Amino acid sequence: MRSLPLFHRIAGTPVIVLGEGGMAEPKRRLVERAGGEVIADLQEGIDKGARLAFIAHDDEAMCEADAIRARCAGLLVNVVDRPDLCDFTTPSLLERDPVLIAIGTSGASAGLAKQLRLRLEGLLPADLGALATRLSEWRGRIKDKWPAMADRRQALDNALTSGGPLDPLREGAANRLEDWLAGKAEEGLSGKIEITLASTDPEDLTLRQARLLGSADAVLHDPAVPAAVLDRCRADALRFPLPYTGRDPAGLVVIIHI
Repeated sequence: MRSLPLFHRIAGTPVIVLGEGGMAEPKRRLVERAGGEVIADLQEGIDKGARLAFIAHDDEAMCEADAIRARCAGLLVNVVDRPDLCDFTTPSLLERDPVLIAIGTSGASAGLAKQLRLRLEGLLPADLGALATRLSEWRGRIKDKWPAMADRRQALDNALTSGGPLDPLREGAANRLEDWLAGKAEEGLSGKIEITLASTDPEDLTLRQARLLGSADAVLHDPAVPAAVLDRCRADALRFPLPYTGRDPAGLVVIIHI
């Protein structure tokens, strides 16, 4: 690894953000979202015990000078758009509180990280965070049912796996937790779901359609469905073309078996 990924708690602590305009403002918002106190003066931040500094001046010489000064004071430094001057970089974030997924490229390409995040956005259900919260709240009940750590780990792995009763890529997993603990939950998801495409452009897939394609074991599809759409399926999913229907591209059917 070129970088060590860490989640840094900054709530209630000072964080230096230097600069004005389009490069500095996103960093201020990022610090505020994480609960940090934004300090716009380098010396004030040092005096208050800041540990992180974001530097986003338009003037490159100012960036270099402030980076050296902050680093000499013991701060970790991020200079916007200058990975060679950075002690750390900021990833592209996908948030399903309390689940937080950070995608980084060690400063190689912020655009690539963004596009990867957008792809994952379509796969992860909006209520994923509710599952994480419920698992945390019910940790004691889970431990009571499976006192041995090895048994507990195996039970959770089986429940959270693809097609399992708590599959995190399926909506409503948090609502199935109680049935799972009571031994009433389905052991897996089975059956078929039919998807009707609005167009042949994979960018027009709904979030639900993208999630279903990404979790299917087998896909039966109209021969006219383009490869770009089928590429959203799991790489190991079985694919079977249906008899040609002669329909227009809009309205093509994909049948998902899970």
